[in-house]
Amino acid sequence: MILITGAAGALGQLVTKKLAARDDVFLGTRLPRSPTQRRVDFDDPASLDFTGVDTLLLISAGYGEDDVVITRHDAAISAAEKAGVRHIVYTSLSGDGDHLAYALAHRWTERRIQQSALEWTILRNGLYAEFLAAIAAPGPDGTIAAPLGEGRLAAVARDDLAEVAARVVTASQQHAGRTYELVGEEPLGGAELAAAVGGSYEPGSLTQTREALIAAGNALPFQVPMLVGTYSAIAAGFLDGTGIGHNMLRRLLGRKPQSALEVYTTTVSATTPVS
Repeated sequence: MILITGAAGALGQLVTKKLAARDDVFLGTRLPRSPTQRRVDFDDPASLDFTGVDTLLLISAGYGEDDVVITRHDAAISAAEKAGVRHIVYTSLSGDGDHLAYALAHRWTERRIQQSALEWTILRNGLYAEFLAAIAAPGPDGTIAAPLGEGRLAAVARDDLAEVAARVVTASQQHAGRTYELVGEEPLGGAELAAAVGGSYEPGSLTQTREALIAAGNALPFQVPMLVGTYSAIAAGFLDGTGIGHNMLRRLLGRKPQSALEVYTTTVSATTPVS
């Protein structure tokens, strides 16, 4: 049996669709509504019953302070050990993301898994092209003001990462003990993004961006430094893919990755209000 945690999330839903034809896949969600769903609530360790699970796809339960995320992941791994899960596949963060504020919980989780008695595979996912569409979206006048400087991001289509995850969990023995770096092949900069949407690129400063995030009130306090730090890492050239020793995305997909720029423009178009 394969169990996917976070099955209701964006990545989890895509993995689920790719495995829909199988009858040995169960979905972990906080509110199960069918026989193929199990209650999995990372904030309620008692709900983490992985009895009968052979391969667990542990999709990172982020969106929290480090201690919260670490506690969630530790509970899931401990439950997997208790239930006798054979193999755990974890969706982590790409190796060039160590400068990011949210890297610590990922690296802690990798270490916790590797020190366990479980077989394991680590999928070090690059930042999504869809995420880039959110943090570097053009304004109403078409101007992209995201503080990316001259930096570039090796963004990757979320759907490609879902396909890799689906392939790995259904042949987990072939990937035991492996850590795979999965980033985009064509790093994108602000000027390219602006050209793709017919706008202009006029990057602001990190200070201006931080102030705007705080003023908007949409981000939780811990998210503000995470977002600003992401901009900073991109601008400084740490996320352009050159820091990755061996990108395995194309090899594990068995084809050319989707165009991150096309994913960006499609996502921007879908979220831009019609005037």
